[in-house]
Formats: sequence, C-alpha cells, structure tokens
Amino acid sequence: MLYAGVDIGSTAAKAVILSEDKSKIIARRLMPSGWNSRLTADEILAWLLSEERSRDELRITATGYGRVSVPYADSTLTEITCHGKGAAFLGGNDSTVIDIGGQDTKVIILSAGRVIDFVMNDKCSAGTGKFLEVMANRMGLTLPEFFALAENGKAVKISSMCTVFAESEIVSLMGLGTPRENIAAGAVDSVAAKVCTLVSRKSQSGNYFLTGGFCEAPLLVEKLSQALNSEVNTCPDARFAGAIGAALLGK
Repeated sequence: MLYAGVDIGSTAAKAVILSEDKSKIIARRLMPSGWNSRLTADEILAWLLSEERSRDELRITATGYGRVSVPYADSTLTEITCHGKGAAFLGGNDSTVIDIGGQDTKVIILSAGRVIDFVMNDKCSAGTGKFLEVMANRMGLTLPEFFALAENGKAVKISSMCTVFAESEIVSLMGLGTPRENIAAGAVDSVAAKVCTLVSRKSQSGNYFLTGGFCEAPLLVEKLSQALNSEVNTCPDARFAGAIGAALLGK
C-alpha cells in the first residue's frame, strides 16, 4: 500500500505519493488548479495510476479548497491539519508555520508536530499570493520576473490594505514615473509586513517555517526574516506540505 495526498488549492494543485512506511516521497506532481477542480482532480488520478499502479495500491487523501472535487479520495481533511503535519515532516516539528497561499495566508502553531493553534488572514487578499500576482500582472510581468525586478529595487511604501486600492496606488506610482523595480520591491515589503502582523496575533516564536508556493522565492523569505527578526526556514518540497500531510494522515 502506498499513500497519496492530493491538495487542490485556489491557484495550484499538488500531489505526492509516499512510500509504504511513509518515510519518503517517491513521486510528486505540481500543476495549475485551472478553472475546473474536477478536471484537475481527474488529471491527477491519471498521474497517480501511471507507471502501472492500480487504484487498490493507493490510499488517497484529499485536502485544499478543491478537496470536494476529488470523488475518488478515500477521505478528506482540512488544510490546517494537513499543512501542519506536512511541515512537521519537512523539519518544522516545533515551529510557527507560515503558509502563503493563492487565496489566503495561514499561521499554524506546532508543538511536537501537532497543531495547537492557528489563525488565517481576513477575506481580503492583501498579504497573499493573489496580491503579488495582481501587482505583477498590472506591470506586465510574470511572478519570477516580478521578483527578479524587486531584488534590484528600492522599496516605495504601498500603504493600502486592500488589493484593489493597492492596485490603484501602483497605477498612480507608475503614472508618476516611479521605477518598476521600486514598485515591485514595495509590493514584496507590503506582503512581508502583512504576514508579520498576522503572525504577531498568535506567535512570538523564533522558529518559523514557510510553506506554500513562495518557498522558492528567496527575496520574500529574506523580507519575512527581516520583518520577523528571525530566520525563516523552508525547502523546495514545502510547496507540497498540504499534500504531504494528507498522505501522512491516510489510514
């Protein structure tokens, strides 16, 4: 028996397969969630059954916003539980887990690998991946281009707490001829500041672990570390934390 976790988020879908003893990841898959979670789930199932795996060999657990669209899952679990379990597996056993997702940001407090508390951002998308995606789109950039530009910028202050108003603020800055790299740097700083405010509501820990799609964005990790006055740890597999946790919790 192998254990699979499927995490369909608002922006990206992740899937992993763990070994029989759940000690290592033997396969992983990352893809856009797309407009239809059910179609995405079907594509993931085709991948799970590739390489001559049969359905009977897999115990599948689903999580994320699209977990209800995974009809073949043996069970479903909440994102908080799965992200906490996955982060503990990746090295964040006793830590404050920060998950910056496409639609929300979660702060999860772990003790001995167990979730003891958590908080999520308000419904506004400021401080999430969507905020940075909107800012990048406004400047005609992909997210990798956006971060590369921000690395060379001197941050301007973006004061708006709402993504819609912040976008208007950026349009005004562009109209004034403000260098794009300075605007990009300001947007990254703004997200780091909002995440730091969220963290302060639940944790004073010095041990932080970042999960989600920005785990491979060194500039954001650096800015978060500066805002929190403590090193933020992460790893490439941290974007799969939800799927890993789901697989680990499969019975």
